Amino acid sequence: MSLALSCLAGVALDALLGEPKRAHPLVAFGRLADRLERHFNGPEARGWRSHGVTAWCLAVLPLTGLAWLLSLLPGIGWLVEIALLYLAMGLRSLGEHLLPVARALRLGDLPEARRRVGFIVSRDTSELDEPGVATESALENGSDAVFATLFWFAIAGAPGVVLYRLSNTLDAMWGYRNDRFERFGWAAARIDDALNYLPARLAALTYALLGRTRRALRCWREQAPSWDSPNAGPVMAAGAGALGVVLGGPAIYHGELHTRPPLGEGEPPRAGDIERALDLVWVGVGVWLVVLLIGGWLHA
Repeated sequence: MSLALSCLAGVALDALLGEPKRAHPLVAFGRLADRLERHFNGPEARGWRSHGVTAWCLAVLPLTGLAWLLSLLPGIGWLVEIALLYLAMGLRSLGEHLLPVARALRLGDLPEARRRVGFIVSRDTSELDEPGVATESALENGSDAVFATLFWFAIAGAPGVVLYRLSNTLDAMWGYRNDRFERFGWAAARIDDALNYLPARLAALTYALLGRTRRALRCWREQAPSWDSPNAGPVMAAGAGALGVVLGGPAIYHGELHTRPPLGEGEPPRAGDIERALDLVWVGVGVWLVVLLIGGWLHA
């Protein structure tokens, strides 16, 4: 029951306060990751996967161990755990980033919508049409920043959520398939894939159960294997099927055009579908919290 209440408290803090506006720990961690990458991935060292493994260990493991030690402090360990879950959770910030995109689309301001989407995705947004700026980020980031965060906190408490969130951040920074990161970022990408494997499928199942379930499950089964990412495929296929929209199509990543297979069924997403996707994430979090509370009560 204490685990479920800690989850509830962490989510409530995120909903009430949102991300810290100043001195967010992940910003400081990003600066540390940049320094490690410059040191271990210079031109003379590029091509060594072992350097990426070493950098990942130096970035993640000491902070994970520190989180574990702090969570054991008598009397305040539980407060540390709630605070770390709050700092790792990205539920409110997801809406804060995506609702302005929906507002811009409703006003017909596509350039502003593209600019706003550019804050939260790694691809070039300058040529996106209206369907291209809608929905995908809510579904995929909802899985990464919300459901996977809750999953690893429920599994391993403070060290689990810190290990996951830092690993996910390194994947976002290093996990690219280009000359600079192809080998150095290999470990970060594979570790993030492994840590997201179960949470992504639980998130996909959550989306399916809260939307058009049969269609979502069929899209997941038939379409997800065609997607490059083993975890984003199930999440977005199930989410798109649940919402009754079609995702995918061309996208520019680091100057290269990628044609992505379609996911979901129905019409291309519009402004209102961003809000529907966010509702799916919020309701899904509520369902997870209820399940955790019931499980904790039964266990007690």
